[in-house]
Amino acid sequence: MTLGGRHVVLDLEAHYNNDGISSAGNPSDGWFNTWGNTFPAEHLPESCSQVTCHGIPFRFPSKEDGHANNISCAGQRIDVPEGRYDWLHVLAAGERRSEDPIGLVYAGGALDREWLRISDFWPMSSPWFGEVIAFRCPVLHYPQHVQRDLAPIIWLQRVPVPRRQALTAMVLPDNAAIHLFAMTLERSVSAEEVPA
Repeated sequence: MTLGGRHVVLDLEAHYNNDGISSAGNPSDGWFNTWGNTFPAEHLPESCSQVTCHGIPFRFPSKEDGHANNISCAGQRIDVPEGRYDWLHVLAAGERRSEDPIGLVYAGGALDREWLRISDFWPMSSPWFGEVIAFRCPVLHYPQHVQRDLAPIIWLQRVPVPRRQALTAMVLPDNAAIHLFAMTLERSVSAEEVPA
């Protein structure tokens, strides 16, 4: 993870359990949804690079064949650098329009649940939950071919971290239709003014 400044960029490599990106030369690499669709590697950021979407930095996952590059949510716990945060930002896509609570674990053991709402990745989907587009690709991969004129979307969404206490971990929803490619925490502006 990258520390320093306003944002904490999380390294999710150890948590990735789904391959949702493939190259045009090997579109069968990966299986994002029931039909085996995948996002086109050629139209996404470089593997393991830092990218900025609407002012928020993220670590984009590996796009290499055979590598998992997103989290299909199944109740995983993700420990984070303990600190005061205002927002959790995610690069995400749903296999359909999906919403489920994410658990926010604070120092001392308190647990809050906040809604994580992600719209469908499917081409021409609308942002049902107020997300903004992070990446819209010009093609969609099927296992045996590249389908042009379909434009799958990775969304930028955010979740509030409302408690004035230090956050220590997150517990993801148990919902395999929600896929997380990257996550970044935004520090509280007044963190130094409020006791943990």
